[in-house]
Amino acid sequence: MAKYSFELKLQAVLAYLDGKDSFQTVANRFNVSLTPLKNWVAHYRENGVDGLLSSYTNYDIHFKMDVLNYMTEFGASLTQTAALYNISSPSTILQWKRQIEEKGLDALLPKKKGRPSMKKNTKKSVPAKGSNEALKAENELLRMENAYLKKLQGLNSRKGKITEQDKAQIIFELRHEYKIIGLVKVAGIARSTYYYWVKQMDRPDKYKEVKELIQQIFEEHQGRYGYRRITLELRNRGHLLNHKTVRRLMNEMGLKCLVRMKKYRSYRGQAGKIAPNLLERDFHASKPNEKWVTDVTEFHLYGEKLYLSPILDLYNGEIITYTMENRPVYPLVSRMLDQAFERLNEGDAPILHSDQGWHYQMSQYQHALKEQGIIQSMSRKGNCLDNAVMENFFGLLKSELLYLKEFDSMEHFKQELENYIQYYNHKRIKAKLKGMSPVQYRTHAQVAA
Repeated sequence: MAKYSFELKLQAVLAYLDGKDSFQTVANRFNVSLTPLKNWVAHYRENGVDGLLSSYTNYDIHFKMDVLNYMTEFGASLTQTAALYNISSPSTILQWKRQIEEKGLDALLPKKKGRPSMKKNTKKSVPAKGSNEALKAENELLRMENAYLKKLQGLNSRKGKITEQDKAQIIFELRHEYKIIGLVKVAGIARSTYYYWVKQMDRPDKYKEVKELIQQIFEEHQGRYGYRRITLELRNRGHLLNHKTVRRLMNEMGLKCLVRMKKYRSYRGQAGKIAPNLLERDFHASKPNEKWVTDVTEFHLYGEKLYLSPILDLYNGEIITYTMENRPVYPLVSRMLDQAFERLNEGDAPILHSDQGWHYQMSQYQHALKEQGIIQSMSRKGNCLDNAVMENFFGLLKSELLYLKEFDSMEHFKQELENYIQYYNHKRIKAKLKGMSPVQYRTHAQVAA
């Protein structure tokens, strides 16, 4: 990077960020290689104009280890890591990585220049155990740990995960009372990490507004959104950020999606007439009421059971109707059908796909479909992937509601279940729906038509 002037770097970066040309086009225009141009853009995004200035810093071993640990822990590329730590060339980090792999940790120590020093070793002697000096040092350490932990508990009461930035802030507040070298040991962070965050304190946080919005979105959706959905929601609100930037900001803020996916499956055997698999895992629909899927799932709380029977429209993933019962009786499904029929317009003849559950094999069920011109389809025996979209909805429902919240009673859970389906249809955005909720997507398509 040193052979290019600062003015050329800045002009090239601004030309690319203008958004009209690709990396290759800008590189050709300024007669530079593609790799350094990408590095400049990454440095500029992380550090502003300072990221384009030539640096001749001698890095200590703590800083080098922090850089390598960050790259390993977060899976960051050489370019991303170099930009974050404002290291002029990504190849520098690669060199450190190879050194430690080939020769161990000592290879990262800076080499002394010139002739060996003739000075005598003036290391301080360690005070004898039980002496006054040792007792004073031990007492000082305990006071330091106590002061640090008090401030740490104050942070814990306001937020979840404590970040390195939080630890650095506590050290900064205690720096006049205790030595920094002792505080970083108590906090469990490297000195270079502490000084990195102190340096950031002097800079205005360009993401301050975005961070507040991320926190608001995260809390609004009760921890159900990860960085991908938050990125989409930010774009819906006029903030165009790369998903990697959103992920980094969430890591700094200690925000992590609380959802883990789980699936439910049941099969009772053949009890009536089986319909062919007409859907054949083609889950794409070009219009509403073209393809529906359904299934029944069970919830078990407080010694009671609740059965949910919804119908999902494959056009936009919307739950168009649902019913609940304390027992898996046929009215659970028949009432669901009656409600679904009200959603049909003249000329609609959807495929209704289900598994081979006994409800769907009954003659009453199949007769009701024929009367409405609905075509029945069934999954193959014991093959949950044939109805994967419905299974996925149940997984989301249980992960984002049942396993995430606490309920006072079964009646409380029923109310929260109704609230969740309302939320799922009207507010929960999806990437494949262009960042819109199911109802927003359907409404938008109808207006566009």
